[in-house]
Amino acid sequence: MNISVEQTLKLLGEKLISWYEALVAHIPNILIAVIVFLVFNWIGKTLKKLVGQHLPKVSDNKSINSLAQNLIYLSVFLLGCFIGLEVVGLDKAVTSILAGAGVVGIALGFAFQEIASNFISGILIAIQEPYKLGDVVEVEGTLGTVTNIELRTTTLTTFQGLEVYIPNKDMFTKAIINYTSTPTRRVDLSVGVSYADDLSQVEAITKDALRKIPTCLSDRPIEILFDEFGDSSINFKARFWIKYSGGSDYLTAKHQAVMAIKEAFDQNDITIPFPIRTLDFGIKGGKELKSQITS
Repeated sequence: MNISVEQTLKLLGEKLISWYEALVAHIPNILIAVIVFLVFNWIGKTLKKLVGQHLPKVSDNKSINSLAQNLIYLSVFLLGCFIGLEVVGLDKAVTSILAGAGVVGIALGFAFQEIASNFISGILIAIQEPYKLGDVVEVEGTLGTVTNIELRTTTLTTFQGLEVYIPNKDMFTKAIINYTSTPTRRVDLSVGVSYADDLSQVEAITKDALRKIPTCLSDRPIEILFDEFGDSSINFKARFWIKYSGGSDYLTAKHQAVMAIKEAFDQNDITIPFPIRTLDFGIKGGKELKSQITS
């Protein structure tokens, strides 16, 4: 069946006229829908601004505050969009959009599950705050200061000045050592002294030397624990507590402890021996080795 050009133009014209009439008939609803969009957009922005002004009084977490403001605005705006579409009479379109959003959400969830995991972990980190900006933390061998916390990654700046970006999923699920969360930290130092020295004197002199360290806490015990007979020395652990505020406080205290102990030992003739090897020639110890020269 052949359709002429005139019939085609006629059908097209009728369709356009019907669309025009439908548009004119829906102009009041469209105007109301536009007003609804504008009103809900204004309400969303106003609520976002009000929340931004009052939320810092309740929480000082910038990440969670920003997230809450954006979620409030987005929720109000989407509610206005759905109401506006219903006013226009696009109820089926709203249902289709919701169904399509669900399917798309599932597909994106499988495709970007790592990104989603990092995002959710970032939200949980912002809520629970296992670490904060400026904290010294260690995760899987990476030690540094937390310099930035985002919803996807956390930035650590190492003491060598390198920036390391760690996914929030790792920062939330793996073991983290937070060196700043407690104000005190124990310093363990290995020391060895000669077999000829008086161990009681060594213990007293070492404790006196460690007490002179500026960050050493006077209300925590200084422990000197002899733990082994070495090849050329009697070895012990010197353990003391310091006030730790972050950064290189631990390394500085250890540096000061080594210098203080060395100075105290030098002043009291206590020897930190070099490695010694005794060579015993012959079946029985103490016999001299007689060299024979054959011609």
